[in-house]
Amino acid sequence: MSAVKKKGLGKGLSALFGDIEKNLKSPQTSSNKLQIADIERNKYQPRNFFDEEKLSELSKSIKENGIIQPIAVRPNKYKPGKYEIIAGERRWLAAQRAGMNEVPVIILNVDDQKSLEIAIVENIQRQDLNIIEEARGYEKLVKEFGYNHEKISKFMSKSRSHISNTLRLLSLPNDVIGLLEEGIISAGQARPLIGMANASEVAENITKRNLSSREVEALTRKKDKNKSIKIDDPNISFLKNELESRLGLSVEIINKKNNSGKVIIKYKSLDQFDIITKLLKD
Repeated sequence: MSAVKKKGLGKGLSALFGDIEKNLKSPQTSSNKLQIADIERNKYQPRNFFDEEKLSELSKSIKENGIIQPIAVRPNKYKPGKYEIIAGERRWLAAQRAGMNEVPVIILNVDDQKSLEIAIVENIQRQDLNIIEEARGYEKLVKEFGYNHEKISKFMSKSRSHISNTLRLLSLPNDVIGLLEEGIISAGQARPLIGMANASEVAENITKRNLSSREVEALTRKKDKNKSIKIDDPNISFLKNELESRLGLSVEIINKKNNSGKVIIKYKSLDQFDIITKLLKD
């Protein structure tokens, strides 16, 4: 009986850093110790919240045993002699609490894009990001580095629908996003609220009545049974553009709240109609 192969998350840190041993021998990488004061938080760090209890526990461990895994940093191109954290911010914070003046580091010469990629993968592998931090990390890849959902999906080894659905959470009202960040409601409870005019009101109802994800879905289906979603769904937009590109015709996709809907292909002549019928026969 063959062993079951575990599925890794994304490229993994070994693939992004390159093998650690190779990195240490590479002219673009060095292992060293740096003063804590010379290390700064990376602006591309997707993580904003740290569990205080876990941070205190890590600080005590570091005080007793030191830092086992070096912090990955890169030179700050705007501040000579200073460094930005790529991976290991929690260790850096805990080391400060432990009263350390210097920490072991691996210095990498990587660009902004690689720095963000490593930070996202490291945090998600450790399950340290909440769903909104994860979404904002993906959003940075899209807006700042031109990633599409398909590329993020392959890079993270997650389904394309997971990437799209996670990004869509950022379209919710700020107060609902706040509930997600604090862990008061889950992504499953929040997704049915996307595109709802009264999303904040329903979210408040979820917390008061402690509704499950299924109960929220049932509630929103009841209210918007035949109502089309009036949002710019990037997943639908991508499919629309893909169809128009392949067909050379105008396409309209109407997606309803219950995920049913219809695809309308518009033609202006019988020749164009023949193209559609031939494609359907094929």
